[in-house]
Amino acid sequence: MGKHKKYTPEFKIQCVKDVLEGRKTQSELARVYEMEDTNIIRWIKNYQEHGEEYFYQEHRGAGGGNPCAALHKKKNLSKMERLELENLKLRIENERLKKGYMVKGVGANKEFVISYDKNTKS
Repeated sequence: MGKHKKYTPEFKIQCVKDVLEGRKTQSELARVYEMEDTNIIRWIKNYQEHGEEYFYQEHRGAGGGNPCAALHKKKNLSKMERLELENLKLRIENERLKKGYMVKGVGANKEFVISYDKNTKS
């Protein structure tokens, strides 16, 4: 199958069951399907914690990714989407200020600078 492949829920469940029922090892499956065995380890963990239904739900990874990314790339934003994007940016800036650092520069030249001010908590 290969790198950056999207695996179906049925495929993931079958791999998990093959390992848990002793038919194959994680390493064997990883070699056969040309994938990292860490994928199978993660699938087993999720299966044991959440059951089969976990694989049929939409997931965005552990951190959830950047919530602004999809809106940022879209060219024609509706009024609601523009407001949502602005709101997210302001919330991010607020969290940044709470932690006591500022952003200088833009794009690839962005730099995070810790601000030491007598008005900030240390």
